[in-house]
Amino acid sequence: MTGAGLVHDRAVTDLRRAMTRELWDAVHSGSVVPSAFPAIGVRVVDRPELLPSRLPVREAALATVSTALLAAASFSEERGGSAPLTVTLDAGHVAAAVRSERYVRLGGAPAVSATFAPLSRFWPTADGWLRTHANYPWHRDALVRALGAGDEPESVARAIRELSGEQAEASIVGAGGIAAAVRSEREWHEHPQGRAVAGRRLVERTSIPGAQPRTRTAGDRPADGLRVLDLTRVIAGPVCTRYLGALGADVLRLDPPHRPEPDGTWDTVLGKRSAVLDARTREGLGQLHALLDEADALVHGYRPGALDAFGLTPDDLAERHPGLAVVALSAWGPTGPWGARRGFDSIVQAASGIAVVEGDEDRPGAMPCQLLDHGTGYLAAAAVLEALTAQSREGGTQVRELALARTAQWLLGQPRPEPSGPLPADVEQVDAWLRPVESPDGRLDVIAPVGAFDGRPLAWPHRVGAYGAAKPVW
Repeated sequence: MTGAGLVHDRAVTDLRRAMTRELWDAVHSGSVVPSAFPAIGVRVVDRPELLPSRLPVREAALATVSTALLAAASFSEERGGSAPLTVTLDAGHVAAAVRSERYVRLGGAPAVSATFAPLSRFWPTADGWLRTHANYPWHRDALVRALGAGDEPESVARAIRELSGEQAEASIVGAGGIAAAVRSEREWHEHPQGRAVAGRRLVERTSIPGAQPRTRTAGDRPADGLRVLDLTRVIAGPVCTRYLGALGADVLRLDPPHRPEPDGTWDTVLGKRSAVLDARTREGLGQLHALLDEADALVHGYRPGALDAFGLTPDDLAERHPGLAVVALSAWGPTGPWGARRGFDSIVQAASGIAVVEGDEDRPGAMPCQLLDHGTGYLAAAAVLEALTAQSREGGTQVRELALARTAQWLLGQPRPEPSGPLPADVEQVDAWLRPVESPDGRLDVIAPVGAFDGRPLAWPHRVGAYGAAKPVW
């Protein structure tokens, strides 16, 4: 599709237009899919009081969602469907969607705590600050083991205060935990991993030859009929795959039995079925590959190399399951000294300089949402649809790679709001965007999928299954 591009309401800024165009180009750079903007109007109701930040967080959130919606519209027309004339999104809805994990209600009460675990936080060190992530019990255990501390915050604080940021980081990561010293932008640019991230594109693409193009007919929704195998956890991957589910895809999420998600994970299983499968067993591995035989796309969020032993390298997939669209998400990307390191949004914010930008003289800070996760998730959804389009045109096994750290670099490179003293108070307005769905535990109220095509809003299925309750079959 070609055309003049985006049509905006008066409140939409030039910056947001430029960011959306840049993201669209990043998804389509080097692709056989035309990179010209679709001739579809994107109408945005802006709410400038939302997501206050020293970085253009609101604009970036709107741009990533816009890119996913445009990709969905383009994919629908590619399959022979009718393209919508207008895509609509409200900044209030987007602000709620990029913090959706906070707002899930079960029986009218919050389903999960909106805060991090007690040991997931900033800690003063001998020379600055450290950020840790210990929401999962195995990461908490690694943290306290590395420090020789108890599991009380006071004990951990005493141990970290005796170390430099890099010493604490190395010790915790070496023990299997998650941590990053808080670095400035300049320090990150000079760091070997920062340089490795800077050398990669926002969306890396590879086409492995050997598969014929697949024909996919259109349905009522852009992704109707697609089968997406979901090997992701918190948060970027689930955002990607649940959005594909809202667009019509049949999404099957698989988790290993030895690393269960904590209670209250409803937000990450919306728009999909959730099953447990142990690929460490011969039977489980056979089931996994049988599912891939019938899948259109694989989305995984494991650190680079973690799935190689299961026959899930790009070359293995191209040989055994030719014609797949594969989208891989990671914290740091596959290159550099941290290429195999685990990470989460808050950790990447700390390492990349964002925590310093968002902080003050006394301590580091954080963006008003986990934008690296959510933004990368929407961008990954667009990458899945672009990869499927490329496969239907040129064949091959289409591989796309995205990293939270690369999204952070993109965000830090955008023009920033003019500093004008302390940031205004954050405003959270979500009631208008909550929708009921039924679950085995009762009624849930969740943030609806963001966006509408020609006035028809996206929606989750009326019922969501429990985590791990589905059978691992299509």
